[in-house]
Amino acid sequence: MSERTTLADYRAVLSVPAARRPAVASLLARLPIAMIGIAALLYVQRQTGSFAAAGLVSAGALIGSAFGWVTQGRLIDRFGPTRPLLTTSSLFVGAVTALVTAIEAHAATPLLFALALLLGVTQPTVGSASRALWTRLLPSGPVRNAALSYEAISMEVFFVLGPGLAGVLVAAPWPGTGLVVGAATMLIGALTFALSPVIRGWRPERRVDQPLLGALASPGMRTLAVAALGFGVVIGFVEVAVPAAATASGAPVLGGILLSAWSVTSVAFGVAYSMRPWPKAINLRLPVLLGGFSVLVAVLALPGQLWGMAVAMLVAGALIAPQATTHSATIELVAPAGTAAEAFGWLITAVTLGLAGGQSVSGYLVEHGGPGLSFLAAGAAGVVLAALVWALRNTIRPVATPAPAVALAA
Repeated sequence: MSERTTLADYRAVLSVPAARRPAVASLLARLPIAMIGIAALLYVQRQTGSFAAAGLVSAGALIGSAFGWVTQGRLIDRFGPTRPLLTTSSLFVGAVTALVTAIEAHAATPLLFALALLLGVTQPTVGSASRALWTRLLPSGPVRNAALSYEAISMEVFFVLGPGLAGVLVAAPWPGTGLVVGAATMLIGALTFALSPVIRGWRPERRVDQPLLGALASPGMRTLAVAALGFGVVIGFVEVAVPAAATASGAPVLGGILLSAWSVTSVAFGVAYSMRPWPKAINLRLPVLLGGFSVLVAVLALPGQLWGMAVAMLVAGALIAPQATTHSATIELVAPAGTAAEAFGWLITAVTLGLAGGQSVSGYLVEHGGPGLSFLAAGAAGVVLAALVWALRNTIRPVATPAPAVALAA
């Protein structure tokens, strides 16, 4: 069946009666996904005056969330979403309360790091269950493809909006406002999602044998993780180098605007791309998109003025959402039966680890060689990983005959 989607397919997704309540709840739960870590960073910096301590707290939340996505995804696959989400939501409330209390008490940095790690682990991973829900409600075809594209594109939008919201809320009278607002929004969304009738009626698939590696037992899933890692690495380089270039040009505020601008072309082109994806073979699409994106990012090293960088970023940004939608579609092909939520967790974890690695290396290169060197390194790293994905492209194939969609009561 064709992978192409139309605007009518997107409208059909939004009109599925059983999905309306969990879809809205999922939006609330996923909106703060990239907001909470940044809000905690800004909160700690305001309270302690230390960027070093703030950076460790942010890193703790990032590491914890990377681990939490996979662990919770496996639990959701085994027990369904309701029990795991209610349990982690309860733990999340405790983690947020403990972290806020410790920050207000000016606790030692190691304790703040440990609490931030716990905060990340216990964040309810509604995104995994939300994506898996569409595969249970909709049969294979353009409408399901549209639903998965919607999930991928909206997740990417939240990764961009979250840090901006955190930056605005840190200006509130109390600097912890962003952290609490983000946590409350995530909690309300997670509880509403978990208690929706269609989610409470979710029954996990029966599996005769669960491999130790879970979703990563599939060679294609491991190849997809490499592609997602490369995607995260390239973006991680850019997220440090662009603000550095703006600061060096005497306009630091433009750094955030530039990063937001390339998301605009990403979303616009992502919807258009889903209607006519290229290359047609998905195993070729993964390395081609990553390689093309990497080359376009390397071009950012050429413009001498910020306006030139802005134009180059708008062009490069057009390949962000197509990669996200391709990653999401590939899971349908390569994830072992009954591991949909865990597989999506591995995807997010790979991107997150790539972001962390790219940001750390980019920071060093910016200080010692300038933003241009960082853009070139981003391009080189992405091309190398794209070449590896190309070499492994034959692993991107179905692991089993897809199960029919599960009929769930509204």
